[in-house]
Amino acid sequence: MSGPHREPRLVIVGNPGVIHVGSHFDQAACSAGLKVTLCDVRAAFAGPRWLASMVWRLGGHRPLRLRQFSEEVVSVCRATRPTWLLSTGLAPLDARALAAIGRLGIQRYNFLTDDPWNPAHRAPWFFTALPLYDRVFSPRLANMDDLRQLGCHEVSYLPFAYAPAVHFPEAPPKSVAPRYATDVVFLGGADGDRIPVMSAVARAGFHVALWGGYWARHPETRAHARGHADPRTVRHAIAGAKVGLCLVRRANRDGHAMRSYELPAMGGCMLVERTDEHRSMFGDDGQAVVYFDGVESMIDRLHWLIGHDHERRRLATTAHRLIVDGQNTYRDRLAAILGNSARTTHVA
Repeated sequence: MSGPHREPRLVIVGNPGVIHVGSHFDQAACSAGLKVTLCDVRAAFAGPRWLASMVWRLGGHRPLRLRQFSEEVVSVCRATRPTWLLSTGLAPLDARALAAIGRLGIQRYNFLTDDPWNPAHRAPWFFTALPLYDRVFSPRLANMDDLRQLGCHEVSYLPFAYAPAVHFPEAPPKSVAPRYATDVVFLGGADGDRIPVMSAVARAGFHVALWGGYWARHPETRAHARGHADPRTVRHAIAGAKVGLCLVRRANRDGHAMRSYELPAMGGCMLVERTDEHRSMFGDDGQAVVYFDGVESMIDRLHWLIGHDHERRRLATTAHRLIVDGQNTYRDRLAAILGNSARTTHVA
């Protein structure tokens, strides 16, 4: 265990890609002056694609190199002796590794970005590992009781957040601005339940831009698919759209999503799926965002928003201030997880 005079250290197990929560926590820890090591979860999936796919399908959503990667993380913990280990999502750490890390006196935390009961993610090996964390933080209220019944020692609700270095308003240069000018923008993958929603929006006559994976695979949405977007493209897309659509993942039992914070931080006018969590974030309908219930309601509210320029600007400004003034950064979330050690330095 770290001695009383040792600097707090953190090991993060996550994806270092700039759009991922692991990267956001890494940057938050660095900005707070913490000593941090990030273990790249992509290493757990490395290997021949055909073999990785087979093991994933037949092995209960098991990463190809789960055991090897888990042992590598244990080795990192032995070498650096961190105060805490923070993993994100369905991190590829098996129960044996988590037990070994616990024996080193390291506090083990998980920020559960996805619902492990989602059929797309459900993995027996992860259910075995999850109760070994000292504390699990879930950004969804719907699975709190399930986590406790699974045997997790301490379960806390902790919402998503935004990363100030990534999620900020940025208008596109005039030379490319027409490319981003659109009525409605949606950022995210083409989940099965999203296809009829977005095709209905397009059929209603709105100019739609769909950024994310797999939209081009479906004839209903192919014409509106824009492909994957890097962070700067996302900022330009939000600035160029009249309305940013915010959907939750039903299979994930989401009450809010990463975009719930990212869209307003980037200055978007939001049309938001009505949930209790969204209501607690944004207040009543029309205060900072406009809500919808179902596809017909969504299209009606879109027509109204498109026809009211002044209200769109007011809503975007109100939502932006609500989020950026409300301690909603990943550094704030890291402080909630680790305590005041995540606020060890001042960043203007």
